Amino acid sequence: MNWTQEVEKRKDDLLNDLQNFLQIKSVLDEENATEDAPLGKGVKEALDYLLMLGEKDGFTPKNVDHLAGHLEFGEGEDLLGILCHVDVVPEGDGWSVDPFGGEIKDGKIYARGAIDDKGPTMAAYYAMKIVKELKPDFTKRIRMIIGTDEESDWRCVDHYFKKEEMPSMGFAPDADFPIIYAEKGIADYDLVQKMNSEGNDSRNKVISFESGRRYNMVPDYAKAVVHLDEDHTKWVQQFEIFSKKEEIKGSYYMENGDVIFEVEGISAHGMEPDNGKNAGLYLAAFLTELPLDSQAEAFFAFTKENFFKDSRGVKLGVSHRDEITGDLTINVGKLRYSHEEGGRLGLNMRYGVHYDMEKAKDTLHSIEGYNVDKFTDSKPHHVSSDDELVQTLKKVYEEQTGEKGELITIGGGTYARSLEAGVAFGPLFPGREDIAHQKDEYMYIEDLLKATAIYAQAIYELACKS
Repeated sequence: MNWTQEVEKRKDDLLNDLQNFLQIKSVLDEENATEDAPLGKGVKEALDYLLMLGEKDGFTPKNVDHLAGHLEFGEGEDLLGILCHVDVVPEGDGWSVDPFGGEIKDGKIYARGAIDDKGPTMAAYYAMKIVKELKPDFTKRIRMIIGTDEESDWRCVDHYFKKEEMPSMGFAPDADFPIIYAEKGIADYDLVQKMNSEGNDSRNKVISFESGRRYNMVPDYAKAVVHLDEDHTKWVQQFEIFSKKEEIKGSYYMENGDVIFEVEGISAHGMEPDNGKNAGLYLAAFLTELPLDSQAEAFFAFTKENFFKDSRGVKLGVSHRDEITGDLTINVGKLRYSHEEGGRLGLNMRYGVHYDMEKAKDTLHSIEGYNVDKFTDSKPHHVSSDDELVQTLKKVYEEQTGEKGELITIGGGTYARSLEAGVAFGPLFPGREDIAHQKDEYMYIEDLLKATAIYAQAIYELACKS
């Protein structure tokens, strides 16, 4: 079967349907939610569009309480799932084209959602359509599961799988080619300093300290308000020396008799903290050089000793490495301190598929002077490299591209972890720039068509008799 040729026959229809799809502004809008549009009118419109398109083309549609849906065809006891989503992030500013226009130029289709995830969703849809129109003998049912809240809280799939069947295997066209077969576990939690009852032994006080807003981002800004009951000249000079030595951008000024210290770092995704420079940790490290009250001194010393220039949890006693997903990482995404309430660290821990999280929690709870708060945990996701799903997708990718189907592990989390036996499979090809969530988001038409051919062959080989 020449899958590329089958896609070419339907190219104009695919692009037309995709343009109509992209023109729907399916951004989360809970402020204007209704019973039949719990995530907003635009999200409902996008879900309805895909379900109606599928019904027109002969698929069996189902709307699951306006939070998710599916399109199904084929026959068999087992179910192959293809997990997509119709919601998009807000468009933001600075576009050179209409972010909801679906404009085609220079071999690319531009719009919010072009690569994440409406373009890939339409590629998977047309792959299903091609296989359906070939009328093969099926060994499985094939179901496109349509999410509506992937960019926020995943309420769509959480709700869907409480009511609907879990596929026996599946893939999500919402990440990178070739195949992401393992994803680290992701735990977010706070370490909260216990207030001591001792009298403060210094008149130098940290009035407030703040850095970072999200667990999964390296903070690029930190600010401390410090009351120095002595000449501040020595300490601002020390700050200048520290900033120069550590090659960071530090600044300070006076306000109401207090010294304001500021640090600018470099932001990065929390799955690899070493790609950034954590402004909060640098400023915390500097504050350990000041003679402070005992509460502040203890907090900033603890922060420096356990996290400054150690993103692997070594000093904290929770480090781990495995051959599949590599090093455990810890990102200090939030740092807070006030003279009245003490300190709080918001941590994002990403850990391997063989990690003993219960043992790590025991270690965390045993830290003297700190409580663990707001602990959440998304378990690691891993499908064996020998699994039929992985081996079939690998074979298909190699046949369609002529390139080696490398198996990828990541520290981030993809939609595939919603499936018990699922992997992320495209749509971003190796070497292509990842412009999801950025202005002028686009997908190459060439890549869209190639992905459609790959998905069509994958569906055929996983769910039909050869």
